[in-house]
Amino acid sequence: MPLPTLYSFRRCPYAMRARLGIYLSNTCVDLREIVLKHKPQPMLDASPKGTVPVLLLANGEVIEESLDIMCWALHQSDPNNLLLADNQRQQEVAKALIESNDNDFKPWLDKYKYADRYPENTEVFYRSQGEKFIAQLDHLLSKQKNILADSMSIADIAIFPFIRQFAAVDTMWFNQAPYPNVQRWLNEHVNSPTFKAIMNKYPTWLESGESFTFPH
Repeated sequence: MPLPTLYSFRRCPYAMRARLGIYLSNTCVDLREIVLKHKPQPMLDASPKGTVPVLLLANGEVIEESLDIMCWALHQSDPNNLLLADNQRQQEVAKALIESNDNDFKPWLDKYKYADRYPENTEVFYRSQGEKFIAQLDHLLSKQKNILADSMSIADIAIFPFIRQFAAVDTMWFNQAPYPNVQRWLNEHVNSPTFKAIMNKYPTWLESGESFTFPH
């Protein structure tokens, strides 16, 4: 049975979360690292929306959303109980936080990161809107090592790539901002062996090129 094919872009936070889910499930895929300016036709044929990640299963099924890819992988194998089996309350909290990250925080993050494209407000204003979610996370992280418990969950790996992006807009500001728990949590995840493994660099895949088994 051929491996599923994952179209990915190393620096995209959505692709990062997909690779995190796959890596932590010990599931193998054929990784195709793409260039967003030159999207390969096989990826567009599978998923005309043209955004990464895209997972093409051996049976022809296409999974187009990063969270769905994470859940697919973790339903194959979840040795760390990232899906919070048998804890429906935590599952609901994780779902709500990820939705808040994706639907509320991410649009403010984009405006903060590219403030010159949105001159109707200032960079500081966009940052302050994003800070509302950061403050919520900081409160949760004041109680335990990770968002929902000391142990890592899907909420952590689905959210921290976006907080990493927020922190990188103005690193000096972020490092002195009043969010010590988020700073500690982010630092631990970014410097973890898992994150370093999923951020390995691969040659760009060309239509006639080679895929790479991930993780390897």
